[in-house]
Amino acid sequence: MRLLVLGGSEFVGRAVVAAALGRGWEVTVLNRGRHRPPPGVRALTGDRTAPGGLAALADGTTWDAVLDTWSAAPRAVRETARLLRGRAGRYAYVSSCSVYAWPRPADSAEDAALVTGAAPDAGQTDYARDKRGGELAAVESFGADGSLLVRAGLILGPYENVGRLPWWLNRIARGGPVLAPGPRDLPVQFVDARDLAEWTLSAVERDLSGPYNLVGPAGRTTMGALLEACRRVTGSAAELRWTDPGVILAAGIEPWVQLPVWLPPGSESYDALHRVDVERAVGTGLVCRSAEETVADTWQWLRETGGEAPTRPDRPSVGLDPVVEARVLGLPAEGP
Repeated sequence: MRLLVLGGSEFVGRAVVAAALGRGWEVTVLNRGRHRPPPGVRALTGDRTAPGGLAALADGTTWDAVLDTWSAAPRAVRETARLLRGRAGRYAYVSSCSVYAWPRPADSAEDAALVTGAAPDAGQTDYARDKRGGELAAVESFGADGSLLVRAGLILGPYENVGRLPWWLNRIARGGPVLAPGPRDLPVQFVDARDLAEWTLSAVERDLSGPYNLVGPAGRTTMGALLEACRRVTGSAAELRWTDPGVILAAGIEPWVQLPVWLPPGSESYDALHRVDVERAVGTGLVCRSAEETVADTWQWLRETGGEAPTRPDRPSVGLDPVVEARVLGLPAEGP
């Protein structure tokens, strides 16, 4: 198989490239050249936001499939898809469960209502409409049968560039009492970027099309299991102090951002992000590794990078201020 990856040097794109190379595929990547792609690929340089930024793709080369992770202005997806129409067999677009209308009912599937106001030729607006616009752009050029829409949920794993799991690992490695957002047995859903990559490549091989929610099945792990895994792999003597959601919210702590992954049970956000129906993806071969493996591999990668994970400039920083944590736990404030 001949695969073109738009991006291919960070997190999800990197995982796709590694998985494709592992299958013996011929891989080309197009990116701005700010990060070195994995060895073994044909690397092209181009900035999709700049005039002439797709010139490196204009030589008539053909591919069996294209994978696109773009999350800004949909018109960048549209321009690329139009250029590659007739030169690629399938357009796989890594979208997001954020494309569903808010509030999203718990346990809803791919037929749930979608956000309105998205357009394939739009400039950058907000994440949900940008991702939906990207979907529309892919379908516009490749048709419903030639486009694969991977609606990802929470993505974790090595090379994560948002900082959610890296923050928890570093916080727990630091030790001491840790504000652990309860309840301990609260189910959470995420997908390892490598599992997303493997499913997507298999879907391309099988000529699957249309939208698929892509995150681990509900009930596979809990907030407690995730943080306990962080404690085990780091060898930390940290004390996880499980704290009632009401106490956390009363303290003004922002779920998801200040306490990554966690959302209060029963909230609209929890239902939308941790109660996602993934029956369609599971029925087409989605296999997810254990939370323990994702955590352990992410910790190993963090140690190789010196403990600091690279973060995307277009995403807010995550994590809880130690002063706030100490105050909620009734402890003397400590430095970071």
